[in-house]
Amino acid sequence: MLGRAIGGLLDRAVLLVGTALGACVPGFVVQYRQRVGGRLDQVEMDLAPFREIADRLHGGSLDALIRHHLQSSDATFQAEGQAIQTMVHAEASLRATMEALQGSVLQQLLYLIPHHDRGIVRATWDSWVPSINLEASSIIVALVLGVALWLVFLALWHGISRLLDGIVRPRVPQRSRRT
Repeated sequence: MLGRAIGGLLDRAVLLVGTALGACVPGFVVQYRQRVGGRLDQVEMDLAPFREIADRLHGGSLDALIRHHLQSSDATFQAEGQAIQTMVHAEASLRATMEALQGSVLQQLLYLIPHHDRGIVRATWDSWVPSINLEASSIIVALVLGVALWLVFLALWHGISRLLDGIVRPRVPQRSRRT
């Protein structure tokens, strides 16, 4: 009897806590997207002087400027070409991420799960301020995550309960009746 009462309370607590945590996920995604946008702005500012040089001296081709640096016999100039190339690749990656993060909260989550950047996740987590978004799609995400966590809890609870029942109360073989 007591086990059922505790199980019932835990069951509801897990659902409530899971839904509350799920409600914070869309806010985390928003802050992640803002961090990606900030990094994109920074790399664009860093590339601006090189784009101006490419416009003046290489017909507007940043690739031609990079090739010019890489083909130089000066090691410092070559290293600078590699740095510019790294920034160009980062810009393309950040731009693609920003485009992918323009959909619904669910689409953003489905994109981020396999495509997240660990450095950006860590930086977002370190400065994350939990928030709850009251848009319909955010509420749906909260409910789905809460119910998913609750179902995992129920499966574990019932699995462990059955396992313990088998250990605590071993089955007694039934005697056959003789008539």
